[in-house]
Amino acid sequence: MWPIQSYNKFALSLAYFPASNDRSATRHLNRKIQGNPELCNALQQAGYSKHQHYFSARQVELIFRYLGNP
Repeated sequence: MWPIQSYNKFALSLAYFPASNDRSATRHLNRKIQGNPELCNALQQAGYSKHQHYFSARQVELIFRYLGNP
């Protein structure tokens, strides 16, 4: 079980898609986020920008809530 804390975007992406390289894993996670309108909205409310390099603890909590733990 992953603790809720700030994570580098690459690290969290690889946790969800371990068979992918950094770039592919990040693209896959971005697609999952964009494919979930409720998650997208919640992340925007939490200050998310697709250009950031880290997810805040609050953003990670939302990702885990909507996508499950990696």
